[in-house]
Amino acid sequence: MSGRIWRSVAPALRAGAARRLAGARVAEGARQPHSGPHSGSPMEWRYPSRGFSAGSTTTDLTEASPDELRRVIADLQDKLNRAEAASAAGGQTAPFEQTLSPEHIPKATKGEVHDEQKKKCVTIVELQKMRDAGTPIAMATAYDFPSAVHVDNAGVDVVLVGDSVGMVVLGYDTTLPVTFDEILHHCKAVSRGCRRPLLVGDMPFGSYEVSTAEAQRNAYRLLKEGGMEAIKLEGCDPTRLHTAEVLVKGGIAVMGHIGLTPQSYSTLGGFRAQGRHSKAAVELVESARRLEGAGCFAMVVECVPDEVAHALTEAVSIPTIGIGAGRHTSGQVLVYHDLLGMMQHPHHAKVTPKFCKQYSAVGATINAALTTYVDEVRAREFPGTKYSPYKMAKGELDLFNAQMGLGA
Repeated sequence: MSGRIWRSVAPALRAGAARRLAGARVAEGARQPHSGPHSGSPMEWRYPSRGFSAGSTTTDLTEASPDELRRVIADLQDKLNRAEAASAAGGQTAPFEQTLSPEHIPKATKGEVHDEQKKKCVTIVELQKMRDAGTPIAMATAYDFPSAVHVDNAGVDVVLVGDSVGMVVLGYDTTLPVTFDEILHHCKAVSRGCRRPLLVGDMPFGSYEVSTAEAQRNAYRLLKEGGMEAIKLEGCDPTRLHTAEVLVKGGIAVMGHIGLTPQSYSTLGGFRAQGRHSKAAVELVESARRLEGAGCFAMVVECVPDEVAHALTEAVSIPTIGIGAGRHTSGQVLVYHDLLGMMQHPHHAKVTPKFCKQYSAVGATINAALTTYVDEVRAREFPGTKYSPYKMAKGELDLFNAQMGLGA
């Protein structure tokens, strides 16, 4: 809160305190000195309409003694003076938070970071430097706040809010039913959980094919409303290349996607590996060059032979991110639920690709925990005394029992 605002608040506080002091003087008897836990130390106070606290507890000013009220006024005046002095020294309004102790300054709700390297935000420039230095790029998907916090804390470089959300979160058999509003919803959640990674939002099927104007409108929404820093488009036909060029010229960072493009599920005849024959492999290399020429800062290469992915990675000067494309790309990406072994369900088993390595069996752990919970509820073992912490005030239980006719 600025010094200007506190100047408008202070008179009201002083007036209220004065009224309280006057009432105290004419009240019958003298109020006993405050003997609470904060006696003899600066009083803890809170200005209720803003929720700012100068300490870890709150004291109701209507119950304060005259001496306590004087200390409150003096404390407020001291903070106001310091804020105004800082404002005059810096040539601008000083925020009130600077006068608070660190534990009372609001903290970000995004995922925690544990070292200096992870605090540095990843940009498309940093990705290019990593590619040029031969440093592998780690990319993963995330779809909500908890998954975003996890991938951020792990040091993932790029987070994709992919249309794969349809298959691993929403229960669809393909990515085709995913709507733009669904993607936007998940982008917002992920952006609140990630601090360091570059955030890329997938443009779902039908959100950019009709016209470049519609593509621009939706892409801008992913950045402005969804908190993304780049978008991803699938395919490399002339129309999509033109769309990519228009978006880049409009100030939007674009990641391409070639090889298996799941949004082309219908025309590809299913989820099939690409580039297995020489002609198709050469076309993939040319597609990679065209995406670079359209201004893409990177591209996903999905489900192609290692040798082909290696060749197209060497043919372009921008990062390539492989998924089921061998080890010679600039980086790798996997779906969050897949790599964690998140779901133990026939649907998920059906859509989990064979190139995915499971680094954990989180789904089995979740199932075991939920089964134990159900068993304990059935047996009335939970919550038990340990997890029933709330007690009635002293003497109130006897009164309650008497009023309810429950006996002694």
